[in-house]
Amino acid sequence: MERAPIISVIGTSTASPGIYELARDVGRLLARAGCTVVCGGRGGVMEGVCRGVSEEGGVSVGLLPGDIMEANPYVTIPLATGLGEVRNFAVASAGEAIISIGGAFGTLSEIGFALRSGKPVIGLKTWHISEDGKAKSPMIEASTAAEAVRIALEKTGRDLHGRG
Repeated sequence: MERAPIISVIGTSTASPGIYELARDVGRLLARAGCTVVCGGRGGVMEGVCRGVSEEGGVSVGLLPGDIMEANPYVTIPLATGLGEVRNFAVASAGEAIISIGGAFGTLSEIGFALRSGKPVIGLKTWHISEDGKAKSPMIEASTAAEAVRIALEKTGRDLHGRG
């Protein structure tokens, strides 16, 4: 039996309605593709992606900074890490690919951890960064939820149905 692709989704905890819906769409598409979604488990983008996953009957894992009661109501598997913001490293490390949606400084740290470990990071209305002042970003930019999910799956060697 083939293991489900694991995709981390990172982003702001204070999402605008548009960013929230974008995260929800990403969650739906990842669940339809049979992915397990890992996120920080709280509000904003994290809630949006978990809600989308839940609506499609998928599985989300929320790596919470402290107490299990911090989990948004859509997380399938809430895990209280007790690590505070250090849990950002775990979220970035867990996925085979990372989709970043919106974001503040916590998201930026997760992007840095993921890129440092050689993981593909797909950006969707998120930070724009360059390495060593070069114009080309080490991130892959996407303009829609479907494009972000397609690229993430391709980077894991799978298609939109989770098949490799």
